Amino acid sequence: MSGTPAQEAAVREVVADAGRCQSDPERFLPLHTPDVEIVNFGGRRVAGREALGVAMRAALASPLADVVTTVEIAGVRFLSEGVAVVAAVKRVHDARREPDGGGPALPVASGQLTYLLVEGGAWRISLAQTTPTTF
Repeated sequence: MSGTPAQEAAVREVVADAGRCQSDPERFLPLHTPDVEIVNFGGRRVAGREALGVAMRAALASPLADVVTTVEIAGVRFLSEGVAVVAAVKRVHDARREPDGGGPALPVASGQLTYLLVEGGAWRISLAQTTPTTF
């Protein structure tokens, strides 16, 4: 099944908005379904938008606030009416510095990111899974 150009644009916009709002819980969380599941780079699973908000606020109150991610969409595929899978590459950039003032505390990391979005009046992220890659 293929979606319309307007559906694909809407899905891409939600993913882009999630990237732009990664440090703003008030704007980020509504982009997700109430029962969202997120699995991050480290394999930590967070279930539910409320738990995601708790985890996000804790991260933003820690040195992790200086870690920024970018997402590049590789493709969008519609599984059925109102269900889309987005394949993407996620890159994590660490703006923190080593105590000696040297380079970033962590090297740039990348992973394969898969989103599942559902439409219920508006497209929302229902699942996000990141698998780290090493090259």
